[in-house]
Amino acid sequence: MTSEVIAVMGAGQLGLMLHEAALRMGYRCRFLDPAPDACAGRVAEHIVAPFDDEEALDRLIDGATVLTYENEHIPTEALERASARVSVAPSAQALRVAQDRLHQRELLDRLGIASAPHAPVSSVEDIAEALRMVGTPAIIKARRGGFDGRGQAMIHAAEDAPAAWEAIGQRPAMLEGVVSFRRELSIVGVRSQAGEMRFYPVVESVHERGILVRTRAPGPGLTTEIEHEAQRIARAVAEALGHVGVLAVELFETPRGLLVNEFATRVHNTGHWTIEGSPTSQFEHHLLAILSRPLGTTDLVAPSIMCNIIGAIPPSVIRLRDRPVEGVHVHLYGKEPRPGRKIGHVTCTAPTLQEAEALAGRVVPELAGAEGGIPTGGIPADAAE
Repeated sequence: MTSEVIAVMGAGQLGLMLHEAALRMGYRCRFLDPAPDACAGRVAEHIVAPFDDEEALDRLIDGATVLTYENEHIPTEALERASARVSVAPSAQALRVAQDRLHQRELLDRLGIASAPHAPVSSVEDIAEALRMVGTPAIIKARRGGFDGRGQAMIHAAEDAPAAWEAIGQRPAMLEGVVSFRRELSIVGVRSQAGEMRFYPVVESVHERGILVRTRAPGPGLTTEIEHEAQRIARAVAEALGHVGVLAVELFETPRGLLVNEFATRVHNTGHWTIEGSPTSQFEHHLLAILSRPLGTTDLVAPSIMCNIIGAIPPSVIRLRDRPVEGVHVHLYGKEPRPGRKIGHVTCTAPTLQEAEALAGRVVPELAGAEGGIPTGGIPADAAE
């Protein structure tokens, strides 16, 4: 008997892990992605065509149960067109908000959810006025398309504006004030078609040069108040969007409370630890939600340290392929090594977070080393003082 087909726009590593989860659940994925070497295309049906190719979209959704996506670079017009023939989740409207930083901020402002001071920028001349509103230092971020620190530039003084505008490609942007924070956190939740919502534990995120390098699950030393506030924020965003599927919200923990950095209406890098650290991974949960199946549990079964492999595979990971270590789980995406590119991750699990951290430091020292760099979007509180 042929398994049901889940149509997925985008075939990167998130699509690869969705495919792996779908196989475990008795489904199969079909992907549409313009990149012929997209990593999910190595293991599943892959239609190589632009996202706005109507004939390719028809092939993608033919006989599919549902259409979803694994990145924000999808034209919402394609989702709207497909919705006439197949269930689409998350919706085109949810994606339209998530893929534009200005629309995100407008939603947060409407919901009364705190974020960094911000102002829209459409030209280099706008930057001077925006700086008067948000202050310096500030970060200019392209409204669409930037991720992992791309499409962003720091502005320390007004004279930096022309170079910063040039650096982001002279495109519509947001200027955001740099916030002073204690640490970065993230919450991943899942919302069903019926509006039921469940949350994984809040995690601590460590970034270097704007790229996530490490996730600690659960975040050490978190209070019940922080957990509840993070859940309140994520629930408010999901309900306002009418979201179905996994939603991730990146947060700054500040002396004044939580501030939202950004959110994503899809499976997320800060949730990769759930593959080994929770009974139902974020990938399985996304599929359960969009297929209108009962949600699983988001409980923590093992404290976890997730370390991204960026740029190249280090010797320690190569050794692990030949000599596996209990509690160490290597995920390689089959992507060509390239500076700044996420090509895999390693998750270490143990009875306690301290033991998981020690295990990571022992078996993947190149990935689990000392923290450094300034995350895009803020500066640590001690550095700001």
